[in-house]
Amino acid sequence: MSMTETIKLYDRDAYATEFEADIISCEPNKADDKQFDIILNQTLFFPEEGGQSPDMGILGGYRVVDVQIKNGVITHTVDISADDCCEAEKETGKQITGNEFEPEKVELAAGVHVQGKIDWQHRFYNMQQHSGEHIFSGIVHRRFGFENVGFHLSDSVVTMDFSGVISPEDIAEVEHEVNVAISKNIPIEVTYPSRDELAQLEYRSKIEIEGQVRIVTVPGYDVCACCAPHVKRTGEIGMLKVMNYQNYKGGVRISILCGFRALEAFRQKCDIISELMGIFTTNQEAIVDNVTKLKAVNQSLKSELGTAKSALLDYKVAELPADTDNAVLFEDGIDTNTARNCVNGLVEKYSGFSAFFTGNDEAGYSFIIGSKNADCNTVAAALRNKLGARGGGKPVMVQGSVKAAKSEIEEVLKEVL
Repeated sequence: MSMTETIKLYDRDAYATEFEADIISCEPNKADDKQFDIILNQTLFFPEEGGQSPDMGILGGYRVVDVQIKNGVITHTVDISADDCCEAEKETGKQITGNEFEPEKVELAAGVHVQGKIDWQHRFYNMQQHSGEHIFSGIVHRRFGFENVGFHLSDSVVTMDFSGVISPEDIAEVEHEVNVAISKNIPIEVTYPSRDELAQLEYRSKIEIEGQVRIVTVPGYDVCACCAPHVKRTGEIGMLKVMNYQNYKGGVRISILCGFRALEAFRQKCDIISELMGIFTTNQEAIVDNVTKLKAVNQSLKSELGTAKSALLDYKVAELPADTDNAVLFEDGIDTNTARNCVNGLVEKYSGFSAFFTGNDEAGYSFIIGSKNADCNTVAAALRNKLGARGGGKPVMVQGSVKAAKSEIEEVLKEVL
């Protein structure tokens, strides 16, 4: 039996936060017995669609943890394990309901009338991001002819994949133009053109759309087919900041943040800069120079330490007994290449196994074991069976790690060797 498409109340008013609906279907979630999948006759909850994360909030007194859409039918997944809907606020640190209205907790079953409320802050933040992305993509399309071939809007980042490479200078210019558009406080239009009107309209769209097409227009900047809620005017976006960009699949991937999420990111960066200013006892402008100098000093010290450890290692290798078939060496702070070179040298000197362990009892040890005449996998197998070591390799050389004390490793080696 086909289900009637859910009435999308968010299409009628993206700013509404409270609604009432009837439960059409209520079934236990197949993956979690503390969750139920609910279908309503109508909803304000925007589902995960078009690259955007779904709305959050409360339905029937229970926390909504996911919202999905298939063939026009929207399914709300609610969690009944929390004692009350305020558990969602405790976990996220956000106020979900925001006023006196609290959706009444009801028994979840088909035919039951329920109240719902979306998390307005989450919805509005997503609206800011999506509207800002439209303006950015519209400007890129107009200036360079590139398509937005990939879009992802999560709770922490917005990424756009464009079909061509854009230089850092051009990205900065687009960012500036977007913020000019935001400052103009332009009304954003949502329309539902007929098929004839749509045929005459130039608009952006990543996919072939069946049925009624919803067009979101930012006059002078963008016309795009879109299913998501948007702000009424560009001024509500607040600002747009490019956070990162990189070449990606023959084009460029650009990450942005808008509005309050951009403000939060700026605050975090300011906190980091202030902390670094305190550490280096300097002003903001000199931080990069200080870090660069510190990095150079660190690299120099690492080089000197490596030389010293190498000399110490040569001394310890020379002190190993010569009247034996096997050689075992423990030394902390030795890099893999140095350890391997050491084992290669020992293999030439000893006819049995040559083993090098670097690390300590607290963190565990990495090891390399080599031999010209014996199968090193037998030692690796003993370490694995006795101490849970990881790793392996060829008969002539094995490599791995083990979380154990030196005394325990030596005991196993004593048995094997």
